[in-house]
Amino acid sequence: MIEKNTRAYRRITLSLALGSFIVFCNLYLFQPMLPFMATHFSVSETTVNWVFAATTMALSISLVPWAVASESIGRRCTMFLGLLSIPIIGLAMAFTTSLVGLIILRAFMGFALAAFASVAVAYMVEELSSKAFNYAIGGYIAANSLGGIAGRIVGGTLTDAFGWQNAVLVMTLFSLCGALAVFFSLPNQQNFTPQKGLLRYHNRALIKHIRNRKIWLAMLIGGINFALFVNLYSVMGFRLVSAPHNMPMTLASLIFLCYLAGTLSSKLTANWLRRFHSISGMIFGSLLSLMGMLIANIETISFMIAGLLLISFGAFFTHTLAYSWVSKNATYAKATATALYLVHYYIGGSLGGFFLIYCWQHGGWGKVTAGGSLLFALIFLLCFWLNQFDSKNTRQNKKSSDMLAPNSNLEPK
Repeated sequence: MIEKNTRAYRRITLSLALGSFIVFCNLYLFQPMLPFMATHFSVSETTVNWVFAATTMALSISLVPWAVASESIGRRCTMFLGLLSIPIIGLAMAFTTSLVGLIILRAFMGFALAAFASVAVAYMVEELSSKAFNYAIGGYIAANSLGGIAGRIVGGTLTDAFGWQNAVLVMTLFSLCGALAVFFSLPNQQNFTPQKGLLRYHNRALIKHIRNRKIWLAMLIGGINFALFVNLYSVMGFRLVSAPHNMPMTLASLIFLCYLAGTLSSKLTANWLRRFHSISGMIFGSLLSLMGMLIANIETISFMIAGLLLISFGAFFTHTLAYSWVSKNATYAKATATALYLVHYYIGGSLGGFFLIYCWQHGGWGKVTAGGSLLFALIFLLCFWLNQFDSKNTRQNKKSSDMLAPNSNLEPK
């Protein structure tokens, strides 16, 4: 297994970070454009949300098939198929003029993005030592947040200045260059051999992962956490471009710089795990996000920014811990387990958008806060259940170990 601070470790972490950056740039490119798109196509906020939701939904349902395919064709090949498809789809989007056509192509984009997202963490788990993985996963999630920031700011600023098609063309060119860089730098796997004919095995693995409440509850936590996080930002975009703030889209898109707080917090999870438990960290992160949502109620820009910083810090802290929890506690079919986590994650993001944007349309930020509070309460309940099952499993494992251990009273003095 590859250890931290080796040349191979740096090649893997930098390559996967770049690939992750490309994926999340493209995933979130259209999020700051939603207010503009609603006006451009003369549709409601919930209707235009399909431009974003189509990508996350397609990504979520494609993750497991890609993970299963990677068992036969290899993790590296799977990631490259996805990365090289991104600029092709991006080029088609740049010449689309209808909303329906754009939504369909965004769904195809989600399918392509899923190829990389479904197996990157499994690649790390299989190639890196446990200690190296604890540091690498933080860097990988940090690259997610940086990609999200860059994609949103590029989308918002270039759309305002040159139009949305040109924003897509710029992202397409960057994605092509980045995909080629990953292709030439990511090493072949040494600790994984592709095997064919494993479809039935992975179907059984999916069912077992869902029945394993120790990891399924963490998947639900990740999904609800993402539903809150990404869509509180979407609603904030609509809030800032509306009265009384009436911000231009370029300025409103800068709120995504608050993601940098999440970049920091995802790197701090390794330090947390050296002293504390993952579940307590998920609770801590969710409490910070809840506090941020409440602070953002105050109708001044400074308090909104402070709220978004707390939301970002807490959400990425929770996500990194939940994601790594699933990776480490899945004792088999790890790619399938991590893909299934991301299925919950992105389905949560898709459905959460319609829920929170509906709250915004029918009651402003106050109703968004009320709806968000219900989701936070559900996260805390799931953390409580997860802790109960984890403690129960720990006691059972300890009891089994004690029964298997030799009886010291029978040993000769």
